[in-house]
Amino acid sequence: MGQLDDKTALVTGASTGIGLAIARRFAAEGATVYLTGRRKAELDAAVEQVNSHATGTGSGGSAIGVQSDVSRLDDLDRLFAEITERSGRLDIVVANAGVGDFGPLGEITEEEYDRTTSINFKGTVFTVQKALPLLSAGASVILLSSSSALRSVPGLGVYAATKAAIRSLARTWAAELIDRGIRVNALTPGPVATPGADELLAALPHGDQPAVTTPLGRVGRPEEVAATALYLAGDQSSFTTGAELLVDGGATQL
Repeated sequence: MGQLDDKTALVTGASTGIGLAIARRFAAEGATVYLTGRRKAELDAAVEQVNSHATGTGSGGSAIGVQSDVSRLDDLDRLFAEITERSGRLDIVVANAGVGDFGPLGEITEEEYDRTTSINFKGTVFTVQKALPLLSAGASVILLSSSSALRSVPGLGVYAATKAAIRSLARTWAAELIDRGIRVNALTPGPVATPGADELLAALPHGDQPAVTTPLGRVGRPEEVAATALYLAGDQSSFTTGAELLVDGGATQL
């Protein structure tokens, strides 16, 4: 038996990286998982990968892809209409979709500011708000923050600010939803090897790419973040709400 048998989950931004790893782990533990992404080809490939992995584990879990952009409210309405029609409820929401642009103060553009805040902050707010009617008693909401919000990373000020705001939302929403038995927690990865992280490093000025490491001497794997997401999603964390769980190799603590 899986830890998430008969559960229905939504993971936004699940085409690659951490979101994909979380979707894979949830399906392997028996959940029906809705994946979102903006690019159809990548999303379709992710759904196929998750379903193949779940079949291999014999879990009974499955993946359903819904192409959507969390910054577009019409897309979110269509997403939740499909979840309502197919499943009628959600037990787990992972608000993972996010982007990061390099832009030190003095070089921040309006386009980059709008893109980062619309996807990271606005997208998180309205993903969770529009999910509320579907959330079951005892549901778990997981908001993806970032260790960049806890330390100085030159050039990532806007990105870090959106992630700090997400940590604040987790605390406030946990209090607001406690009467419904819904838990809300922040999951905060540190440096993790993902395509998105590679793109962000490549955007840094030539010669400014840092040697990314942690006190454990390496960067993290998406699967390690997914394992913590599983803990927050399941019954083992039934006494945990309003918290922030760090998966950062000690980068912000040591």
